[in-house]
Amino acid sequence: MGSKRRSGSASAAPGDAGRRGWALAATGLVPGLVMAVLGTMMAEATGAERSERTAGLHECRLVDGETGLVASVVDGDTLVLDSGLEVRLVGMQAPKLPLGRPDFTAWPLAEEAKTALERIALGQAAQLRYGGARRDRYGRALAHVEILPEDGAPLWLQQAMVAGGLARVYSFADNRQCVDALMNVERQARKSGLGLWPDPYYAIRPATDPALATRHDVYDLVEGRVVSVGERGPIAYLDFGRDWSTDFTAVLTAEALAALAEDGIDVKALRGKRVRLRGWIESHDGPSLRITHPEQLELLDQW
Repeated sequence: MGSKRRSGSASAAPGDAGRRGWALAATGLVPGLVMAVLGTMMAEATGAERSERTAGLHECRLVDGETGLVASVVDGDTLVLDSGLEVRLVGMQAPKLPLGRPDFTAWPLAEEAKTALERIALGQAAQLRYGGARRDRYGRALAHVEILPEDGAPLWLQQAMVAGGLARVYSFADNRQCVDALMNVERQARKSGLGLWPDPYYAIRPATDPALATRHDVYDLVEGRVVSVGERGPIAYLDFGRDWSTDFTAVLTAEALAALAEDGIDVKALRGKRVRLRGWIESHDGPSLRITHPEQLELLDQW
């Protein structure tokens, strides 16, 4: 992406708190419990908090894809059907396991997330549904997955994992469907302190936190008030401090700006507003986060 600087513009260690908070639920996250949790959460989460909303799409339009039995679970957001098709649960990110990667330390609650997904899905009939790009570069299906138990109601896996606090919402510009619904469930899980949310590793980072400079290539949620908005060519910048060489900056691509405009949001109007961003922390003349689509941006003030 290059330097985030322009002209003409106005690591925490994994903790144990989340493990303690999840201890009881992780051992018993079976479909019945998941449905009970979801029932309570969805009764409360019919929409976003009145003072905040997610920018971007607000519908959930999917088309049916493949079906099969869940033969194995790779980690908390990946499973394999009996046909051999590997499926990445799009729209969410569970804590990561090393999976053979050298020098990779498992994120907190990664094993618990895998175990929970196994309890819900393993051996069950599954229906894949698509709302964007259907394959990633590894050949995995990028799908929303509905479990179809013989003796129970259908269960949306992404919603179940996010509701239990064992995954965060994680979207891409070419796969944006259903993110708003998942955001509502995530807010309730976070508010209730479920799963990963009490763990310091997954804490929402203040945009003014100097530690962001040490969190290169880490997926984070960052929250703060926009001090200034700058533009250079087709790119816009949200500054959260006055020192561009050290302070945190969000970099909005031309595609993100166009999509925000379609949603009625003028990026210049974000000056002085509180926002929450999600994405991978990069280092370009200070910590930054690249916004490629509106669902990475939550508006926390009344709009």
